[in-house]
Amino acid sequence: MVGGDKVPIITDKAPAAVGPYSQAIKAGNFIFVSGQIPLDPKTGEVSGADVGAQTERVLQNIAAILDATGGGLYQVVKTTVYLKNIADFEAMNNVYRKHFALVPPARATVEVANLPKSALVEIDCIAFQPSHFTLPGQTVGF
Repeated sequence: MVGGDKVPIITDKAPAAVGPYSQAIKAGNFIFVSGQIPLDPKTGEVSGADVGAQTERVLQNIAAILDATGGGLYQVVKTTVYLKNIADFEAMNNVYRKHFALVPPARATVEVANLPKSALVEIDCIAFQPSHFTLPGQTVGF
Protein backbone atom coordinates (compact mmCIF):
# COMPACT_ATOMS: atom_id res chain seq x y z
CA MET A 1 0.00 0.00 0.00
CA VAL A 2 1.41 3.34 -0.98
CA GLY A 3 0.15 6.81 -0.12
CA GLY A 4 -3.61 7.17 0.18
CA ASP A 5 -4.44 3.79 -1.32
CA LYS A 6 -6.88 1.51 0.39
CA VAL A 7 -6.51 -2.25 0.35
CA PRO A 8 -9.44 -4.63 0.91
CA ILE A 9 -8.87 -7.40 3.44
CA ILE A 10 -10.37 -10.74 2.46
CA THR A 11 -10.17 -14.01 4.38
CA ASP A 12 -12.17 -17.23 4.26
CA LYS A 13 -11.66 -17.58 8.03
CA ALA A 14 -14.40 -14.99 8.62
CA PRO A 15 -17.84 -14.64 7.03
CA ALA A 16 -17.72 -13.36 3.47
CA ALA A 17 -19.22 -9.97 2.72
CA VAL A 18 -22.80 -10.44 1.54
CA GLY A 19 -23.17 -7.01 -0.03
CA PRO A 20 -21.16 -4.18 -1.56
CA TYR A 21 -18.67 -3.89 1.29
CA SER A 22 -15.34 -5.38 2.32
CA GLN A 23 -14.65 -7.45 5.41
CA ALA A 24 -12.11 -4.75 6.20
CA ILE A 25 -10.10 -2.01 4.53
CA LYS A 26 -6.48 -1.13 5.31
CA ALA A 27 -5.85 2.57 4.77
CA GLY A 28 -2.54 3.96 5.92
CA ASN A 29 -1.77 2.51 9.34
CA PHE A 30 -5.41 1.79 10.12
CA ILE A 31 -7.64 -1.20 9.50
CA PHE A 32 -11.38 -0.55 9.43
CA VAL A 33 -13.27 -3.79 10.13
CA SER A 34 -16.89 -3.91 8.96
CA GLY A 35 -19.58 -4.83 11.46
CA GLN A 36 -19.43 -8.51 12.30
CA ILE A 37 -22.40 -10.54 13.45
CA PRO A 38 -22.02 -14.05 14.89
CA LEU A 39 -21.92 -15.92 11.59
CA ASP A 40 -20.01 -19.17 11.40
CA PRO A 41 -17.69 -18.66 8.40
CA LYS A 42 -18.14 -22.29 7.30
CA THR A 43 -21.94 -22.41 7.35
CA GLY A 44 -22.95 -18.75 7.04
CA GLU A 45 -25.44 -19.31 9.86
CA VAL A 46 -25.75 -17.49 13.18
CA SER A 47 -23.72 -19.26 15.86
CA GLY A 48 -24.69 -19.14 19.53
CA ALA A 49 -28.06 -19.02 21.27
CA ASP A 50 -27.21 -16.28 23.78
CA VAL A 51 -25.38 -12.96 23.64
CA GLY A 52 -22.28 -14.37 25.35
CA ALA A 53 -21.78 -17.13 22.78
CA GLN A 54 -22.60 -14.72 19.95
CA THR A 55 -20.08 -12.15 21.25
CA GLU A 56 -17.42 -14.88 21.31
CA ARG A 57 -18.13 -15.75 17.65
CA VAL A 58 -18.09 -12.08 16.62
CA LEU A 59 -14.71 -11.49 18.26
CA GLN A 60 -13.33 -14.67 16.66
CA ASN A 61 -14.42 -13.31 13.27
CA ILE A 62 -12.76 -9.96 13.94
CA ALA A 63 -9.59 -11.70 15.11
CA ALA A 64 -9.53 -13.80 11.91
CA ILE A 65 -9.81 -10.67 9.76
CA LEU A 66 -7.01 -8.93 11.66
CA ASP A 67 -4.93 -12.12 11.50
CA ALA A 68 -5.17 -11.95 7.70
CA THR A 69 -3.24 -8.66 7.93
CA GLY A 70 -0.55 -10.16 10.18
CA GLY A 71 -2.08 -8.45 13.22
CA GLY A 72 -4.53 -9.23 15.98
CA LEU A 73 -7.03 -7.95 18.51
CA TYR A 74 -4.22 -6.29 20.49
CA GLN A 75 -4.13 -3.62 17.75
CA VAL A 76 -7.78 -2.59 18.13
CA VAL A 77 -8.09 1.05 19.22
CA LYS A 78 -11.88 1.58 18.87
CA THR A 79 -14.97 -0.61 18.78
CA THR A 80 -18.67 0.00 18.46
CA VAL A 81 -20.92 -2.66 19.95
CA TYR A 82 -24.53 -2.89 18.78
CA LEU A 83 -26.83 -4.83 21.11
CA LYS A 84 -30.37 -5.86 20.26
CA ASN A 85 -31.14 -5.55 23.99
CA ILE A 86 -29.09 -3.28 26.27
CA ALA A 87 -30.01 -5.64 29.13
CA ASP A 88 -27.45 -8.00 27.54
CA PHE A 89 -24.64 -5.50 28.26
CA GLU A 90 -23.16 -7.40 31.22
CA ALA A 91 -23.16 -10.78 29.45
CA MET A 92 -21.53 -9.23 26.36
CA ASN A 93 -19.04 -7.35 28.51
CA ASN A 94 -17.97 -10.53 30.35
CA VAL A 95 -16.85 -12.09 27.06
CA TYR A 96 -15.50 -8.85 25.59
CA ARG A 97 -13.18 -8.18 28.56
CA LYS A 98 -11.49 -11.59 28.10
CA HIS A 99 -10.41 -10.58 24.59
CA PHE A 100 -9.27 -7.07 25.57
CA ALA A 101 -7.77 -7.68 29.02
CA LEU A 102 -4.55 -5.65 28.85
CA VAL A 103 -5.42 -2.37 27.14
CA PRO A 104 -9.11 -2.25 26.24
CA PRO A 105 -9.90 -0.10 23.20
CA ALA A 106 -12.14 2.94 23.30
CA ARG A 107 -15.73 1.78 22.88
CA ALA A 108 -19.28 2.86 22.29
CA THR A 109 -22.18 0.50 23.01
CA VAL A 110 -25.67 1.16 21.72
CA GLU A 111 -29.00 -0.63 21.67
CA VAL A 112 -30.52 -1.09 18.23
CA ALA A 113 -33.98 -2.13 17.07
CA ASN A 114 -32.75 -5.09 15.05
CA LEU A 115 -29.65 -6.69 13.53
CA PRO A 116 -29.15 -8.81 10.40
CA LYS A 117 -30.28 -12.43 10.74
CA SER A 118 -31.82 -11.57 14.14
CA ALA A 119 -28.36 -11.55 15.73
CA LEU A 120 -28.12 -10.31 19.31
CA VAL A 121 -24.81 -8.46 18.85
CA GLU A 122 -22.72 -6.81 16.13
CA ILE A 123 -19.28 -5.25 16.55
CA ASP A 124 -17.17 -3.14 14.22
CA CYS A 125 -13.71 -1.82 14.97
CA ILE A 126 -10.70 0.21 13.96
CA ALA A 127 -7.22 -1.21 14.49
CA PHE A 128 -3.87 0.56 14.31
CA GLN A 129 -1.12 -1.28 12.50
CA PRO A 130 2.34 0.32 12.50
CA SER A 131 3.94 0.80 9.10
CA HIS A 132 6.40 -2.06 9.56
CA PHE A 133 3.52 -4.51 9.08
CA THR A 134 2.68 -5.58 5.53
CA LEU A 135 -0.18 -7.55 4.10
CA PRO A 136 0.70 -11.05 2.88
CA GLY A 137 1.92 -10.91 -0.71
CA GLN A 138 2.33 -7.12 -0.70
CA THR A 139 5.45 -5.04 -1.09
CA VAL A 140 5.26 -1.76 0.72
CA GLY A 141 7.76 1.08 0.47
CA PHE A 142 8.11 3.72 3.17
